[in-house]
Amino acid sequence: MSVQAWTFLFVGLTFTLYLGIAWWARVADTKGFYVAGRGVPAAANGMATAADWMSAASYISMAGLISTMGYAGGVYLMGWTGGFVLLALLLAPYLRKFGHFTVPDFVGDRFSTRRLVGVQNPTLGQRIAGNPARLTAVLCALFVSFTYVAGQMRGVGVVFSRFLDVDINVGVVIGMVIVFIYATLGGMKGITWTQVAQYWVLITAFIVPTIAISIKLTGDFLPQAGLGGELSGQGIYLLEKLNQIQSELGFGSYTEPFMGSWDKANVFLVALALMAGTAGLPHVIVRFYTVKSPRAARWSGFWALLFIAFLYLTAPAIAGFARYYMLVSLNGTQSTELPQWFQSWEKTGLVMWFDDGDDHVVYSAGADNEIFRRGNLGESELLTLVRDHQKWVDTGGAGGMDARPFLREHGLSGPDQDIIVLATPEMAELSGWIIAFVAAGGLAAALSTASGLLLVISSSVAHDLYYRVVNPEATEKKRLLVGRSIIGLAVVVAGICGIYPPGFVSQVVAFAFGLAAASFFPVILLGIFSKRVGTVPAICGMLAGLVFTLYYIIGTVFFGMDKWTLGLSEQGISPQGIGAIGMVVNFAVTLILTPLTRPPTQEVQDMVDSVREPEGMSPAVLVDDAPEH
Repeated sequence: MSVQAWTFLFVGLTFTLYLGIAWWARVADTKGFYVAGRGVPAAANGMATAADWMSAASYISMAGLISTMGYAGGVYLMGWTGGFVLLALLLAPYLRKFGHFTVPDFVGDRFSTRRLVGVQNPTLGQRIAGNPARLTAVLCALFVSFTYVAGQMRGVGVVFSRFLDVDINVGVVIGMVIVFIYATLGGMKGITWTQVAQYWVLITAFIVPTIAISIKLTGDFLPQAGLGGELSGQGIYLLEKLNQIQSELGFGSYTEPFMGSWDKANVFLVALALMAGTAGLPHVIVRFYTVKSPRAARWSGFWALLFIAFLYLTAPAIAGFARYYMLVSLNGTQSTELPQWFQSWEKTGLVMWFDDGDDHVVYSAGADNEIFRRGNLGESELLTLVRDHQKWVDTGGAGGMDARPFLREHGLSGPDQDIIVLATPEMAELSGWIIAFVAAGGLAAALSTASGLLLVISSSVAHDLYYRVVNPEATEKKRLLVGRSIIGLAVVVAGICGIYPPGFVSQVVAFAFGLAAASFFPVILLGIFSKRVGTVPAICGMLAGLVFTLYYIIGTVFFGMDKWTLGLSEQGISPQGIGAIGMVVNFAVTLILTPLTRPPTQEVQDMVDSVREPEGMSPAVLVDDAPEH
């Protein structure tokens, strides 16, 4: 069977499984739709959390970044892993004890105002004026979730474009349809059990080919040992060989830290933004609301860390293997000898060869580099570029245009990093079924996270905005209808964001983490551990952090604004790390305003005390008994 036939088989089987689970787990009430009825076992919730957490960024793009950036790429691995530890140990059990549906629900009740106290049948205007913290949190959740889900939909499009031979945009649309069906049928319950299945698909698809490549390349069964081992028959360590090749081609050492724009300050800031952002991501936090108790929430965190470790400890190995194959199989190759994997991926435009006329591939960090990617170039623009370059080659430079300087100026040197994991089994010439299985794993990773994010968007609007503010008298049936309608609308917006993404999958996701770090993390931390912080400081802090971070990301990424150094980095602060500064801004604004404003009501302070009591002193708060429910 061909790779494409295997891909159709695996994708068809896994999609049937996901839709079957969604049909089995369909729900008819809001408790099942938003928090899976709070009856998910800790181990199952750990798997679902791992799948929710290990998005297209982790599965597809993280290894690609490590492969391309070398040592510096490890910042993503450290930041995301450290952040999950922070969330599991510091925040999750307390948030579960609050017993709410969503993060904006927690923020809204913890930072509620006195305006609605004693008011009977408040009007819509009074409810809006009485819920400023909730509305601000809804705004932040929507920004974070839409930014994050754009990366997932882009990942779906990349997989479909290569393995099912369709355009990336068509692939995004297919992914939108699938995730819409199973997210609207079962809500959180359907998503949870689908994510359990998706976890086993993605982790198996990630580890099996990595073990096979390790054995083939180094003879070691364990990929981690293979990364540090000798290349079979060459008598030289893999990493030593990589360092040699990289240095010869001008990329710099693969294992040397803090090179180029990734100086110590940027590594620290990006890692901090990823850590704090992880602890503030609403789609991960909401997973801890689905278990029975704070104790189960702690065990969920343990299981999730264990399941996540399997992939995160393997990613550096496949990144190193991919880098070796990429450099060795391309450089010096003639057009008639191009490897099959390159020819397959070249059709997608995610890797392209612009020859200088000598019919020998050069993939380097210098001006002689001939390997590029299309990026966001339109179809007609790309065709014109290819045609003009070919004319330039055919006429010996007398006509046409050398496309390479243009592509370098637009930052399109080298292959698209999102193809690294997906292409590595082909580089190693593994069996067709393994290559197809990796594609199914990539889809599982992207869809599992996308569904969780869509539910956050839905619950933020349907529960926190519509039910808690606009229409508190809405029936269960009407609330479910609004929730499902919002998922449909969110899928369309997410698809558009996926078709026109502002960067690689992992970079788009990193922006989402920065926004979460600058908005949610401080308010959640202070909401749990400080009884003194009131509504006004919390709202001002969230808005200050969000606006500051958004301004810098949009300015530097879309409008060419110069990067700020702030006395921290001569290279300028990376937009992926600005969330750490935004978080400091949030903390500063909140803590400065706190002594100048009124403290929370006694009811809220008592609620904070009860949440911080040791486990067993008081039961978890039931959502229907929580304030204002």
